[in-house]
Amino acid sequence: MIRLAILISGRGSNMLCLADAIENYKIEASVALVISNKDCDGIALAAARGLATKVVKRSDFDNRLAHDAAIASAIEDCHADYVFMAGYMAILGTVFVDQFAGKLINIHPSLLPAFKGLDTHQRAIDAGVKTHGVSIHLVNAALDDGPLILQASLAVAETDTAKILAGRVLQLEHQIYPFVLLSLAAQNVTLLSDEVIWHAKMLTSAPVDMQNILAHCVIWPECDLA
Repeated sequence: MIRLAILISGRGSNMLCLADAIENYKIEASVALVISNKDCDGIALAAARGLATKVVKRSDFDNRLAHDAAIASAIEDCHADYVFMAGYMAILGTVFVDQFAGKLINIHPSLLPAFKGLDTHQRAIDAGVKTHGVSIHLVNAALDDGPLILQASLAVAETDTAKILAGRVLQLEHQIYPFVLLSLAAQNVTLLSDEVIWHAKMLTSAPVDMQNILAHCVIWPECDLA
């Protein structure tokens, strides 16, 4: 069974979605610990669900290296197999990233490499792109970089505002992140320090409702099948 540590900084909607998917879809995984860098709604919601939580405030440490080390220690103590970043709004240092290479996963609300950083939805609208979406990727030392695990896309409507577009992308996030977890648990994908290996590029292992949503929008990474 896969043990997850989930890093959050806000409301934790993707964290809750992962927890729901584990329960509803009987995924062979468990949330070992939810960690935040500040007090936030997500920590309260995780605790209300009975999940183990830990707040590691940046203000309690002299520098980022020490803060990262405290988070890393908490992850090691809970024996997590993977670290899922779910709205963790802080940059992790190279030492931390290297320590969890191949195990550190992020979700980003754009079709990377486009629109790294913040305000992705407004930037997509301002740029006039026709297609937007969400990316799941391995984390490396660069911002919103690292090998792609999976993406999902949608068409940008002329009537979309940043808020509307964010809501539409969030719906995809709540399907694609659980699917990646399900795929890891089913051993359909292998993550190495700098490589993603899909053993089967198909959605058939997913619940029907997830398949129906992702079937027309999933983007598989350009990697060879094992």
